[in-house]
Amino acid sequence: MTDKSLPFTRDQLEAIASRVPTPFHIYDAAAMVRNARAFYDAFSWVPGGFVNFFAVKALPNPHVLELLRREGLGGDCSSLAELRLCSAVGMKGADICFTSNDTPAAEYRAAADLGALINLDDISHIAFLEQSLGGKLPDVLCFRYNPGPLKEGNVIIGKPEEAKYGFTRDQLFEGYRIARDKGVKRFGLHAMVASNELNPDYFVETAQMLLELVVEISARVGIRFEFVNLGGGIGIPYRPGQTAVDLPYVGRRIREVYDRVVGGAGLAPVRIVMECGRMITGPYGYLVTRVLHKKAIYKNYVGLDASMANLMRPGMYGSYHHISVPGREGGARKVYDVTGSLCENNDKFAIDREIPDPAIGDLMVIHDTGAHGHAMGFNYNGKLRSAEVLWQGGSDFRVIRRAETLADHFATLDYPGLGAGT
Repeated sequence: MTDKSLPFTRDQLEAIASRVPTPFHIYDAAAMVRNARAFYDAFSWVPGGFVNFFAVKALPNPHVLELLRREGLGGDCSSLAELRLCSAVGMKGADICFTSNDTPAAEYRAAADLGALINLDDISHIAFLEQSLGGKLPDVLCFRYNPGPLKEGNVIIGKPEEAKYGFTRDQLFEGYRIARDKGVKRFGLHAMVASNELNPDYFVETAQMLLELVVEISARVGIRFEFVNLGGGIGIPYRPGQTAVDLPYVGRRIREVYDRVVGGAGLAPVRIVMECGRMITGPYGYLVTRVLHKKAIYKNYVGLDASMANLMRPGMYGSYHHISVPGREGGARKVYDVTGSLCENNDKFAIDREIPDPAIGDLMVIHDTGAHGHAMGFNYNGKLRSAEVLWQGGSDFRVIRRAETLADHFATLDYPGLGAGT
């Protein structure tokens, strides 16, 4: 079961907070590295070597990306900014997978210039990509499959048949024929049908679905698949009592499926890749904030200096994030709504949550913000995006993104007294 204890003490956090004003996100570097290595160990059997293209959208900070690149991870990108982040930290060519939808031509050109693997979202994008690249398709091309009612999604992504992503099954066969006839020689297949999934067998079933499809397309279209991207979606245990996905089990079971399906069909080796982001960094990030107010009306409230602008998931999805009050463990507990200061009533990190009863001025730590935390921040109400800190144990830390200032916020305005140069 999940251990929700903190890796750092109240005194360590207060020392950091004396130099980096709250709120800020802090990431445990050593824990992220250990987790990435464990993931690769679980898939060490993959022919040609396993690669996880880290979903840059989860934590788009180059210091973290560089840390992961050194462990052999690539980058899964869906925008020009994400492509540039990966390029900046030394990822290139097949280190990068570009999976995008409703994509501008300039972004396809940028991906092609980097030599990235391009994963198309729709059959009409074959012609659009060809036109975008001056009449020639890349040597390698991948298509995203949407299985519709053949595969269940989950609450975050929803039902596949209602999702905007991917090719239908029939479109896949036609799309690969078109690409083959236009001279594409190397092929991949991809699907992403769940997010934050904790059932390990879900990923085994996805692997079987895709590998069986590879066998069928290979035979009917006469092409050879170089890789299969099983997508991401491996979840993390946000709640106490939840169990993390057993990576060795998933790796072992997918190997059994691979040997039976690919080996049984006599296909040449097909490389297995994935694009997990959340499970790599999510459990090792924390939002550190301070208690500003306590309020008692019809309910009891704790008001923080962080808001939904720093962590959107609870307000957007109703997601659970565990809350610790360092130094108050084992003391009195009380039920609160834990809130921020946005002029929106859904600006709540927790509702009717029993937590250690804090005092005004205490630090509070919100867990599991290392993915889709700072990355989903915004500036509504003029809230400024917080700093990011990379913690390297003990008192060793560095700021890897400073907090925004009002000058940053107003920099794009053209108005006297505000904007660039003021």
